[in-house]
Amino acid sequence: MPSSMNDERPGTRLAILAEGLYLANLLLIPGIAFLVLLALWRRHRDAPPLARSHLQQTLSASLWAGMLLIVANAMILLLGGYHGPYTWAIAITYFTMAHSTLILFGMIGLVRALAGQCWRYPLIGRPLPPDCPQ
Repeated sequence: MPSSMNDERPGTRLAILAEGLYLANLLLIPGIAFLVLLALWRRHRDAPPLARSHLQQTLSASLWAGMLLIVANAMILLLGGYHGPYTWAIAITYFTMAHSTLILFGMIGLVRALAGQCWRYPLIGRPLPPDCPQ
């Protein structure tokens, strides 16, 4: 484990940036942070294993988050629209179960990136490369 900032693993800063952008996409600036994350992923495909892993994980998780949001909205529309009786039940269930879980995954990913370690998002994450530091 690195003992100081000068000894940090290659790709640590990029991994931290990827996790921060993932959380920003979920919490602060959705869409914009995703586009920046996508551009970062495209630009740094040959990044060190740590950074590449975190970029792949956060991009995959962001795509899953977008898909889950679309599914939640589709359910609302199918069950009566936004003025229907099930709107709040679906919205509250989505935010309590799916969205908060994705945020928790992002926080764990950020902590692992700060520690210079790889981490696979449970269920939705991509397989880790074999050369990724654990």
